[in-house]
Amino acid sequence: MRLNKYLAMGGVASRREADRLIFAATTTVNGVLQMDPAFDVIEEDEVIFDGRRIKIQSDVWVIILNKPKGYITTAHDPQGRKTIMELVPRKPRLFTIGRLDRNSTGVLLLTNDGSLSQELMLPKNKIPRIYELEIDRMLDKSEIMKMRRGIFIGFRQKGQAKVLQQKVIKKRVLVRLELCQGKNREIRRIMAVLKRKIFSLHRKSYGPIDLKGVPVGKWRKLTKTELNTLRKL
Repeated sequence: MRLNKYLAMGGVASRREADRLIFAATTTVNGVLQMDPAFDVIEEDEVIFDGRRIKIQSDVWVIILNKPKGYITTAHDPQGRKTIMELVPRKPRLFTIGRLDRNSTGVLLLTNDGSLSQELMLPKNKIPRIYELEIDRMLDKSEIMKMRRGIFIGFRQKGQAKVLQQKVIKKRVLVRLELCQGKNREIRRIMAVLKRKIFSLHRKSYGPIDLKGVPVGKWRKLTKTELNTLRKL
């Protein structure tokens, strides 16, 4: 298999991040430095990353975390802010499938399988994520259509979202959206273009996985059935 896939399956990072790490001269195969992510390796090869031998994970973990507000989605923060790694098990080494910003809450998936993480994040796979957000004003029909077709949100990117429902609650508007791309801060950038103020942003589900039975700040490991369902996506 490709070296980047081997590192991903060994729990080092997602396949895309593994590419960057390999280019940075961090990995040897049977004692020889390799800087080609496509280099072919087999399970019996001695693959050393950053001084430690990498083995393909035999026990794949995927967990769902009900992320609270105020935590950032990273392993370490030089500013000393709270990170989601304080809320999940330290072993096996887990990394996130996508991100939620500091002020967003809800479903966050983590895994030790970089290949699975990569597949679940690929825009071409169009895995739906459902969000609920509170904004200051209703979205009109033309804005809803623009969101569905795609709105330019900067950096030569388009943000797309499908409005599933909106209703007024105590002078605020609760909107339920479906996204399939997962661009960085996509909803916040869309709402900024539409000149809407966001009071809260909560991810309800990632594909078929939702927060049922998971309190705020807690996590659980996905069942084999749930894991198989994710793989089929």
